[in-house]
Amino acid sequence: MPSPARSRVRSPMAAPRSFLWTRRIVLTLLTGFVLLPVYVMVSSSLKPLQEVSGKFRWIPHGLTVQPYLDIWDTVPLARYFVNSLIVAGAATVCSVVIAVFSAYAVSRYSFRGRRVFTVTVLSTQMFPGILFLLPLFLIFVNIGNSTGLVLYGSRGGLILTYLTFSLPFSIWMLIGYFDSIPRDLDEAAMVDGCGPVRALVRVVVPAAVPGIVAVSVYAFMTAWGEVLFASVMTNDATRTLAVGLQGYATQNDVYWNQVMAASLVVSVPVVVGFLLLQRYLVAGLTAGAVK
Repeated sequence: MPSPARSRVRSPMAAPRSFLWTRRIVLTLLTGFVLLPVYVMVSSSLKPLQEVSGKFRWIPHGLTVQPYLDIWDTVPLARYFVNSLIVAGAATVCSVVIAVFSAYAVSRYSFRGRRVFTVTVLSTQMFPGILFLLPLFLIFVNIGNSTGLVLYGSRGGLILTYLTFSLPFSIWMLIGYFDSIPRDLDEAAMVDGCGPVRALVRVVVPAAVPGIVAVSVYAFMTAWGEVLFASVMTNDATRTLAVGLQGYATQNDVYWNQVMAASLVVSVPVVVGFLLLQRYLVAGLTAGAVK
């Protein structure tokens, strides 16, 4: 039986105590840095407007849930919520469906212009989004004037706008993920009588769930929190949450407690979705990096 003194001897492979304490201190500081803004938002959303507008207090004197009730009356938050949900959901579905078929074709087949297509898709990520604002605005207005198809100020136009951002990244990411899936799966499915599309849907897509989830989360978050294009391409009926939150700032006052409460409410779907899908998200972001 080993003696107590010998059992306390540190392994030569163990990290030094200075490193352990440094890691604890750094992690504690980072945790505080991340949680401090969240605490300010939560505490401010539970304060009356007079207390929020005055000198900041770390510990609120009077807690109230009235701001969470008033946010739905001050601005039409429910309508903005529905608009954001429809636009972000539709943009995500369209982006994922198109990206799956496009990435599968690039990954599995050789065709003329394949390299040019992949380089073009990647190069679109080099330009800032604001460069596309005026061209898209003019295109939508001219299409509406010439064909009567209303794109400017509609949800459909905003969905097409968000596809210009999420679709290139989704295609590029899924190409790398499909490349990491063995081609033997496709060949075995085709030997069993499946066509290319059926092999994709029944065999490749189930194997690519982590990558598809990662792409879906990216596309949804891009559309959910975008402000610039939503402020130009929408009107009062199609306004999204990211733009609608500006309604709590009036000419006379800014309802800071309602701003904080509404910000917490609109972030719930993204946070819940991320927590539910984080296992697939991490796997999807790292898959395809090493083949």
